[in-house]
Amino acid sequence: MVITRSGGSGTAKPSTGTLASVDPNWEPPACWYEPVLTPAQLKAGVEELEGADTLAPVNSHLFWAHELLVNYYDKGQEGGYKNYNLGKDGMFWRDVVRAGHEDDLAAWDCSEIMFWQGAGTVPDNPNAPTPKVLASYAYDKIEVPQTEIELKPAANSTVNLPTWVWLDKGTFNEVRVRATLPNTGLWAETTAKPVALHLEPGTEDAETYPASGDCEINDNGSIGTPYTEGDASKTPSCGITYLRASSGQPYELKASITRAISWEGSGGAQGDLPDGTFETTQDMTVQEIQSVNR
Repeated sequence: MVITRSGGSGTAKPSTGTLASVDPNWEPPACWYEPVLTPAQLKAGVEELEGADTLAPVNSHLFWAHELLVNYYDKGQEGGYKNYNLGKDGMFWRDVVRAGHEDDLAAWDCSEIMFWQGAGTVPDNPNAPTPKVLASYAYDKIEVPQTEIELKPAANSTVNLPTWVWLDKGTFNEVRVRATLPNTGLWAETTAKPVALHLEPGTEDAETYPASGDCEINDNGSIGTPYTEGDASKTPSCGITYLRASSGQPYELKASITRAISWEGSGGAQGDLPDGTFETTQDMTVQEIQSVNR
């Protein structure tokens, strides 16, 4: 699988992580099949093993020695192939397991040993690659920038006075990841478009604006309204009012950006995948206004 990335922000910090799906029951497939070797490559690889105490994978969980490989892929024993299918147009395919999921039970769904597939075709198998499978894989490879929200006051908030929160237009943009499967004509491009900002103040002694904490994206691509002089007593369209001082230990303000996920792929295929989120945390020191009575 070949991955290429585009989009992203010119003003945000470098990419720091991948999206988390808002649907806890959804995740990209644990395994699928890909073309891995031409007949000539397979023959050369098997010949290199002759006389060596080395095993070669015929799937992600099964490894064969030189003799077994020769018997199956050269001599055609046990329903195998003759002379590595040299002269035929196609490739040998083998399963691929998504990184970090090698021990998942679902990774055993792709258990066929390395097999032949004619050029321009894909296996008739439920774990064969499709544009949607590639789109899901691309989702797993999306890298999102750590976007620090704008705050006013920027560091120290005051009890019962609103803190304004906003993101200017262009602070964050769409992120696109394209997955291509060589020698198949299959491809998919997954797009993560920012649609909302969610705020969690870090304490129950706070009010968010709006009350849900979900600040939607404006028509011009910004979120919230920038603070201007004289707005201190107004209610922000996106913000927080802390009701209690942080007492030396700052509150952890969590800001998570939700991105809507869509994709398009080879053959005119297209669709949507579950929204994804990425969360950043900022320390908030909240102080009380001190007054002296005489």
